[in-house]
Amino acid sequence: MDFRIESTRGDLVESVHRCSVAVVDHAGRLLASAGDPTLVTFWRSAAKPFQAMPVVLDGAADHWKFTAAELALACASHSSEPVHLDVVDHMLRKIGCTEQDMACGPHPPLGSEVTEAIHRVASAMTPRWSNCSGKHAAMLALARHHGWPTTGYEREDHPVQVRCLDEIARWAGMPRETIRLAVDGCTAVCFGLPLQAMATAYARLGASDDPAARRIRDAMMQHPVLVAGTGRLCTDLMAAYPGQVLTKVGADGIYSAAWPSAGVGIALKVEDGDMRAARPALLAVLRQLADQGRITLPADDWPVAVARHAELPTLNTRGGVTGVLRAAGRLRFLD
Repeated sequence: MDFRIESTRGDLVESVHRCSVAVVDHAGRLLASAGDPTLVTFWRSAAKPFQAMPVVLDGAADHWKFTAAELALACASHSSEPVHLDVVDHMLRKIGCTEQDMACGPHPPLGSEVTEAIHRVASAMTPRWSNCSGKHAAMLALARHHGWPTTGYEREDHPVQVRCLDEIARWAGMPRETIRLAVDGCTAVCFGLPLQAMATAYARLGASDDPAARRIRDAMMQHPVLVAGTGRLCTDLMAAYPGQVLTKVGADGIYSAAWPSAGVGIALKVEDGDMRAARPALLAVLRQLADQGRITLPADDWPVAVARHAELPTLNTRGGVTGVLRAAGRLRFLD
């Protein structure tokens, strides 16, 4: 049986979102899968912890005295809440840049409450409101630290992006020339690689004793609200299981995760790119891994903050529930 997310209306399945999944150990060995675990797709924002790695490895984080909170925001797809904007402002002040130096543009916030607040007060959004503004501030910090030009730091041939590609390749265990490159929604480079390679990078990040990896991993786990935001799955899951799980969403139906104590990495793609479907998909993968004894979940039921992502209601224009998004099917487990 394939692994999928079903959208119901009444008692009928109205549409289906099929998923490809790779679950690996820190050596990259496939433990479980669904669909095509070798599917090559763009990692989008789930690559951010590895794009932040050069900032730590090259000494920029220490040079600019970045805190754990600021490193967490460098890895974030944040909701543009006041706490997120404050942290990115601190980062920019430390490195002597302004938001006009950032190549990313504004977009509607990922958090619904922030979007509603903007509509109420008619606030003007600027580049710092981008969910990727922490990543862009960190890239500017890397350029300033090395004395590289800040203009064009987002372009494929700029030394900042070359360093990011180096780290993506190293953690994914791939030759850099085999990684597909394109332009992400935030204008920086994005990376196309197989789901199994993405999962391998996360398994290694979760299990690594490398000081830079520990620093990135610990920053995200210690500051889950900065990695996403209020009511977002990345934040709710890491807050519910502190120090046990590392999660990161990416656009177009991507999710990556690590369960460090088990040395397990996960990458999934909702093949039609549906972002809502990615949430119940990730939780269903984790639950099935727990059922097979591959990871240990502390309880049979999800905490309330997490459970609300496991089955998502579909509403009509009066707010009535007409159906749900729910996971169905099973992963294929390897002996």
